[in-house]
Amino acid sequence: MSTKKLIVALDFSNSEEVSQIINFLNPEKCILKVGLQLYLAEGKSILDLLTNKGFEIFLDLKLHDIPNTVNKAVEEIAQFNILMTTIHLQGGAEMIEAAKSAAGNTKILGVSLLTSLDENDTSELYGNSFDDQFMKLITLAKSSSVDGIVCSPKELISLHDLNKIKVVPGIRNTQTNDDQKRTMTSQEAYAQGADYIVVGRPITQANNIEAAIEEYLV
Repeated sequence: MSTKKLIVALDFSNSEEVSQIINFLNPEKCILKVGLQLYLAEGKSILDLLTNKGFEIFLDLKLHDIPNTVNKAVEEIAQFNILMTTIHLQGGAEMIEAAKSAAGNTKILGVSLLTSLDENDTSELYGNSFDDQFMKLITLAKSSSVDGIVCSPKELISLHDLNKIKVVPGIRNTQTNDDQKRTMTSQEAYAQGADYIVVGRPITQANNIEAAIEEYLV
């Protein structure tokens, strides 16, 4: 796996915006995350652009469908320079194994509970406490062949015995008012066992991007 720990989220709508930002990013220091918005806007061309610039890619599409459909989707993803990609653990054991069987060298990460959800949300959606619902998904991850998980930093403390990759969004070194409800600083997340952290707007919208990146490195 990559020795880089920082994943910069490219939360943009087109390749022109991406091109302006990546001139300030160093492929020796960070991995780049392509999410659903950017991938739908630019398709495979954005993967080629980032690859040609020397970046490793985290393709975050959070696949959740019947096993055969996810298998075929991952088969397509594995043809590109994709270090890691995501599926929803809620798709179940069969879907997880279908994704893994097509992954090749791409690591499959299971999404537990989205960082925008809190206790009220899990009660409404699942009729369950947040912690109980989270641990159900982690139990599934432990028993499956998934390579790692995506979780909020607040759940890291309960995952010290999980010997899989831990990718952690919701990282904020300064307090912001946005849609991330469960946040932590980068140093706290690394100390709690995060293998990779995902940072978007605090870097990509910073006045000094190079300086902002240094704040989030190990």
